[in-house]
Amino acid sequence: MATIYEVAALAGVSPATVSRVFNGQTVSAEKKRLVHEAATKLAFTPNRTARRLRGQSSEIIALLIPDIENPFFTALARGVEDCAREAGYSLVLCNTDDDPAKELHYLEIVASEQMAGVILAPASDEVDLGAIVSLGRPVVAVDRTTPYPVDAVKIDNRAAGIGATTALFEAGYRRIACIAGPAGIETTEDRFLGWRQVVAARKTVLHDGYLQHANFRVDGGRAAMRALLALDTPPDAVVTTNNLMAVGALQALAAAGIAPDVFGLAVLGELPFMALTPTPFVQVRLPARHLGRTAAAMLLERIGGDAQPPRTVVLRAEVNPREEQAL
Repeated sequence: MATIYEVAALAGVSPATVSRVFNGQTVSAEKKRLVHEAATKLAFTPNRTARRLRGQSSEIIALLIPDIENPFFTALARGVEDCAREAGYSLVLCNTDDDPAKELHYLEIVASEQMAGVILAPASDEVDLGAIVSLGRPVVAVDRTTPYPVDAVKIDNRAAGIGATTALFEAGYRRIACIAGPAGIETTEDRFLGWRQVVAARKTVLHDGYLQHANFRVDGGRAAMRALLALDTPPDAVVTTNNLMAVGALQALAAAGIAPDVFGLAVLGELPFMALTPTPFVQVRLPARHLGRTAAAMLLERIGGDAQPPRTVVLRAEVNPREEQAL
């Protein structure tokens, strides 16, 4: 089935123009002709229910993310905004702080303001999309999935955890710990399961306390690293499953007088801060901006009438070997 994007490309107009044509909104006669010709060639048939609902909604989409201060979500938001703007849509950004109550408040606003759709990184597995779904508004889950039958875009987080841990083993480390995010969050579970899979396959001893759960922020990483260093048999390396926790881990290592070039470090994501001395570490680059653009494209297709079954797109992370990186 052809999509609104394919029609727009063939007609030489924006997806928003195609949407306006099929929603009966004002469009020049020439653009209307081009759109209809392209739709005929591609056998494009807009979903009637989606058309009716689209006519009752604005050209604004909402993005709900847990932490705008995290560079990962900043890049993701930029990807969403770029794609939305190209299609003639505006973006409203909501910061949930991984708080389900705050998330629900924003979702209620999205519903009451009749926004065209929503992209969200759910605060928990119990996210309540009932009001949005009942209105027929399209939803795309990003970075984390939901129990609702909606589109989703995520990273292969288990593979990322596997790649980070494997790289540390290949660099010669053997007592490899993991600083993971809060328990019960999909990205947390997938990433530390990747770490655990490699540790088990290498038949190394998994010491008690080598898995530390923390919040996704700097203070969480700092506290977790301190706990690891206080163990009777401390690790000689650690996988930090997000970038801000890695910063906290580095701070704890510095406070303990441990040089980062001696202690192994693998980071999932881009480190947000720069230090004076280049230090070797393993970095798993997460395609945050591509994640955002993909989610926005899927949402805009739904807004334009795409009625195919829900789909989940999985993007791969890039594991860089232990190299000199500026911290």
